[in-house]
Amino acid sequence: MLSTLIWLPILGAAVISLLPKTIPASNIRLTALTTSGIVLLWNIFLLLKFDVSNSGLQLQEYLPWNETLGLSYQLGADGLSILMLILNSLLTWIAIYSSSQQTERPRLFYSLILLVSGGVAGAFAAQNLLLFFLFYELELIPFYLLISIWGGEKRAYAGIKFLIYTAVSGALILATFLGTVWLTGSTDFNYNTLSTQTLSTALQIILLSGIVLGFGIKIPLVPLHTWLPDAYVEASAPIAILLGGVLAKLGTYGLLRFGMALFPEAWSILAPSLAIWGAISALYGAVTAIAQKDIKRMVAYSSIGHMGYILVAAAASTPLALIGAIAQMVSHGIILAILFHLVGVVEAKVGTRELDKLNGLMSPIRGLPMISTLLILGGMASAGIPGMTGFISEFIVFQGSFSVFPIPTLLCVASSGLTAVYFVILLNRTCFGKLDNNLAYYPRVLWSEKMPALVLAALIIFLGVQPKWLVRWSEPTTAMVTAIPPIERAISQVRLAPRAIAPQVALKE
Repeated sequence: MLSTLIWLPILGAAVISLLPKTIPASNIRLTALTTSGIVLLWNIFLLLKFDVSNSGLQLQEYLPWNETLGLSYQLGADGLSILMLILNSLLTWIAIYSSSQQTERPRLFYSLILLVSGGVAGAFAAQNLLLFFLFYELELIPFYLLISIWGGEKRAYAGIKFLIYTAVSGALILATFLGTVWLTGSTDFNYNTLSTQTLSTALQIILLSGIVLGFGIKIPLVPLHTWLPDAYVEASAPIAILLGGVLAKLGTYGLLRFGMALFPEAWSILAPSLAIWGAISALYGAVTAIAQKDIKRMVAYSSIGHMGYILVAAAASTPLALIGAIAQMVSHGIILAILFHLVGVVEAKVGTRELDKLNGLMSPIRGLPMISTLLILGGMASAGIPGMTGFISEFIVFQGSFSVFPIPTLLCVASSGLTAVYFVILLNRTCFGKLDNNLAYYPRVLWSEKMPALVLAALIIFLGVQPKWLVRWSEPTTAMVTAIPPIERAISQVRLAPRAIAPQVALKE
C-alpha cells in the first residue's frame, strides 16, 4: 500500500516526460494534478486505515533486494511517519495546483515535482537505512533543477548552494549509516536489526554527531542554515512550499528516527546541548526575520525559528514533547505553505515583495482584500494565536519540554513572542495604510488563485479547534519510544497487531 505513494508519482513523472511536445501545457498540468490528487486520496485512505491504538509499524512491505549490500525494500509507517506522508502528498497537490499555467517547459517542471514527491514519500516510509538514503538523495537533483531553471534572478547561485549543502548532508548521513553497520557487526541496514545492537557510549556520540550535522543541514539549524534564505527566496512560490513544507521535515524526521532511536544513550548525553542549539536557532530566526525588508525572506527566516522548537522538543524526549514535535512539523508545513503561496500571489499582482513599496492591500476597492485577510490569518497562525494549529503545536512543545529544559523552553517562548513582532510589522506595512492612487490598479485575483490558501486556511482553523485530529496518530508511538528500553522497543516495532502496545501498558502498570 505504501508503495503506491512512492511509485505512482514516479510513474506519473515518467508518463509526463514522454508526452509529445504538442500537448498543451494545461493538459500536462492537469495530468500532474490528477496524479497528485490520486496519491492524496490514497494517502487519506491509508490514514483512515491506520490503527491509532497500535504503537508499532503498520502497512509493512518487504522484498529482498541485494543481500550482499544489506539492502532490502522494506517499508512501514507508524505514528511518526504517517502524518509526514500525508503532509507530503497534500503540499505536492497544493504546489502543482498553485503553479502558473504559463510555466515554461511544463513537462520537465511537473515531472520533477512528482519525482520529488515519490522520493520524499519513500524516505518517510523506508525501514532500511540504505533504502532511506537512496530516497533521501533522490530529491537532490530535481530540487536543484527546480530552483535553477524556474527561480529568480540569482537562481543559479541559490541552486548551486543548495546542491553543495545537501550533498554534504547526504555524505555525512551515509558515512554515519556505514559506520553504524560496520561497528555493530550487522549484516544488513535493517532499522529494526540495528535498533537491537549495542555500542559504547563514545562510539554512539561520534555516530550521533554525524547524524545531527547531516540532518541539521537539511532542517536547517544555525549556522548550517545559510543555503536556506537564498533557496527559499529565489525559488518560485510552489517550489518554496515544497522546500519549507516538506524537504525540511526530512531533517527533523531523521533526527527523531535515526538519532534519538538508534543512539539513545548518546542522545541523553547530548540532549542539553541540542536544546540550547534549538533555542539559539529559534531566537536567531526570529530576530533576523524582524530586520528583513523582503517579505519572502522574512518568512524564510521565520521558518528557521520555528524549526528550532522541534529540536528542543526532541532533546527533551518526553512523550508530550515528542507529540508536540510531530504536531509542530505538520503545523509548520501547512502555515509555511499558505504564507509562501500568498507572498507569490502578492508579488504576481503587485510586482514587488519589498515592505517599503507595499501598502494598503486591504483596500476593498482597489487592493487585494481576500489575499490580505488570508495573509493576516497565516501570520496569526505562525505567531501562535489560540484557535489555530500553530498555537496548539507550540503549546504542546513548550509544556512537554519545560520540565526537562526550562531555560531553552523559555527562550523559545520568547522567540514565539518575537514572531508576533515581525508579523505585525509585515501586516501593518503590507495590508494597511493608503494605496497610491497612481499605481494601485492591481489585476483581479481569480478564485483558482485563492483556492490553495482557502484549503490551507481551513486546515489551520480545523486542526486548531480540533487538535485531536493532529495528535491522536502519534500518541502510542511516542509513548512507546520514551517508555520502553531500546531492545524491547525494537522488538515491539515489528509487531503489527494492536497487542503490540501491551509491553508498554504492562510497563506502565
